[in-house]
Amino acid sequence: MHNLYYKGRIHTRENHVKTGYNTKRTVKLGTEKDPLTLVVNSDERKLAVEAQVSEYKLFANITVDSTIDEDIIELTAVLNKPVTTKFDKTPNRNDPCSCGSEKKYKKCCG
Repeated sequence: MHNLYYKGRIHTRENHVKTGYNTKRTVKLGTEKDPLTLVVNSDERKLAVEAQVSEYKLFANITVDSTIDEDIIELTAVLNKPVTTKFDKTPNRNDPCSCGSEKKYKKCCG
């Protein structure tokens, strides 16, 4: 099969694969290949951040520099990932109602 539709159009699937977002990333932030880059102000703070990083089994390059502001945004972003909310399934029309009235869902709360 050739790569052209009628009137010489480029195959859409190949065009889509070559461009767009990389949704299947292989390297995650905080691993050995891509460690977190953190900046702290003191050695005591470095020990506290190292303990937090080791607790969550992450990898980080921590530098101590008192002249600039502390930068641990990458760490907080990795630790506070949003969680997908899951809702209970609504009953089908002919299922018993969940309120306990022993009626069908369609006759009671639906």
